[in-house]
Amino acid sequence: MNYLKLLSKNYTLVTFLVSLTAFSQGTLQEYKSTFPDYNELIINDNTSYDFFIKDKKLNVTENSYNESMILTENGINNNSESFTYSELVKLLEYEAETVINNKRIKVTQTNEKESRDDAIFYNGVKERQLIFPNLEAGAKKIYQYKREYVDYHLLHKYIFGNSFPILNSTLEIKTDKEINIGYKIFNDPNNSIEFSKTEKKGKYIYKWTLKNIKPLKYESFSPGFLHIVPHIDIYIKDYTVNDKKVEVLEDVEKLFNYYQNFVKDLNKEEDNELKEITESVIANAKTEEEKVKNIFYWVKDNIKYVAFENGYEGFKPREGSLVCNRKFGDCKDMASIITSMAKYAGLKNVYLTWIGTREIPYSYNELATPAVDNHMIAAYKKGNEYIFLDATDKETRYGIPTAFIQGKEALINEDGGYKIVEVPVIPGETNAVTDHVKFKIENEKLVGSGSLVFKGYNRSNLLSQLGDAANKKRFEYIKSIVIKGNNKFKLLEYTEENIKDRDLPYIINYKFDIDSYIIKIDKDIYVNLNVDTNFDQLVIEKDRVSKFELDFLTASQGTYELEIPQNYAVKYLPKDLTIDNELLSASFKYETKENKVIYVAKINQKKILLDKNDFELWNESIKKIKTNYGETIIINQK
Repeated sequence: MNYLKLLSKNYTLVTFLVSLTAFSQGTLQEYKSTFPDYNELIINDNTSYDFFIKDKKLNVTENSYNESMILTENGINNNSESFTYSELVKLLEYEAETVINNKRIKVTQTNEKESRDDAIFYNGVKERQLIFPNLEAGAKKIYQYKREYVDYHLLHKYIFGNSFPILNSTLEIKTDKEINIGYKIFNDPNNSIEFSKTEKKGKYIYKWTLKNIKPLKYESFSPGFLHIVPHIDIYIKDYTVNDKKVEVLEDVEKLFNYYQNFVKDLNKEEDNELKEITESVIANAKTEEEKVKNIFYWVKDNIKYVAFENGYEGFKPREGSLVCNRKFGDCKDMASIITSMAKYAGLKNVYLTWIGTREIPYSYNELATPAVDNHMIAAYKKGNEYIFLDATDKETRYGIPTAFIQGKEALINEDGGYKIVEVPVIPGETNAVTDHVKFKIENEKLVGSGSLVFKGYNRSNLLSQLGDAANKKRFEYIKSIVIKGNNKFKLLEYTEENIKDRDLPYIINYKFDIDSYIIKIDKDIYVNLNVDTNFDQLVIEKDRVSKFELDFLTASQGTYELEIPQNYAVKYLPKDLTIDNELLSASFKYETKENKVIYVAKINQKKILLDKNDFELWNESIKKIKTNYGETIIINQK
């Protein structure tokens, strides 16, 4: 819902601050000796804002300047830079040049294109791409541009970081004295960002500088780079014109009032078609909750999610009647049609709700600006609890929120006021995966059948990935899900259950064989029943910087039955193992029963976001699990 998300990178990164020797005008050789592992160096990355009163109105302009040097021949390949603009952040001017040995070569090749965001079909944001000519080692790329903010509520963050090292990164804000600004600094625990406030020619000048920034680095399972990289969110608290004070942003109430401007006139007129559809959808519902659920599922099944944002459309939901007529909409549109249908159903407790997804680290009281949100849903108040209704994920069942808003605060537009409610983190048991497998040994092959059951997010996540895949493509995908043991696994056949019913677990029934898996030595047969080793890749690196985040919690259970061949008996069973701590619990138990060895392996995740002080305990637990994965049973010929 927030078009400003394109101003941030949509990938997982972390940053390190190190003490380096900075050169204000260094030579190529000096830079290469200091940064031997990098193809490019950013010398200056500077942004300045000017907040001023003109014609009795608050104006905001932004000037950005970037200067970098190519350090290696490989760096020549990075010959383009880009910046964005839109209806709400207008481009006023720009210029760019390549500098070689004090010779300036103006950039003449530029391209304008639609800015792409995988989460948005169309957002109305333009991207200006600059192509720098005549690059070579030692050449500088210099570009600057000026933008104007049409809506000063939408000031965004300044980030001290890039994929290249930075010598100097500076944010400067100049304001008329009648303008009162606010700012919040994130991810600077050692106060490394230098700050100053001065006064010059009747203006206040705020300045933040961070020097010698090492490049951002990819880390898997990261909650997002905004949780790690130093950055500043800026906003305007108020300004005074003709002795009249105008409140802008500072607390949740002001943010809510700003949001209300986009929804206060929404769905005021009755639409007969949508009303008739609603009446049909709830016709067989016996309770209020059944009505809500029927509406929710109808929207999921009949309105296609297409993120389409342009200017203020990034904030303003479209009429429920229009969404119904189009049969598609973005997150705000789906929230709009759900609440509109609820109204036709006589339900007064289904509300529009603003929320930020998990890559956004802020709470409402910590940063009460539009930067805290990028999504909109509906919320149904059932007694004293709230059911969160996000129709953008087609597969997620009623009763649990979408996975990417777990643990986040929701701002609910409840009865003309607002309420902040935390979305729960769904326990692993709700997202359980269970696998019951029966094995036999035939001609030195391991053959068998299984039933694999997915609930909660595991169900919705898997079916979203499967989509409409059919025939060979679906067969290969199913094989990748049920695969056991080694690469000699052969899926023979499979069936599926409950593909369309969100309220029931998705089930795959399958038959298979695995060649070259059992080991036979003389009269002994060795079989490792740990045919699923999903946790052995989850060791956290010692030098990890970011927190370790799971998409959702899972409780997994595998029950593996091995039929003991005739004239064989169990010679050795591994010892049982139990783990139980605040991060996870696990148990691995073996028993013999009649002519079978039964092995039950359980792992239950308890914490969705691991802090650094959790890493040691997590790794100790994973190490024990990996050791257990190597255990084998031995059966002996009589």
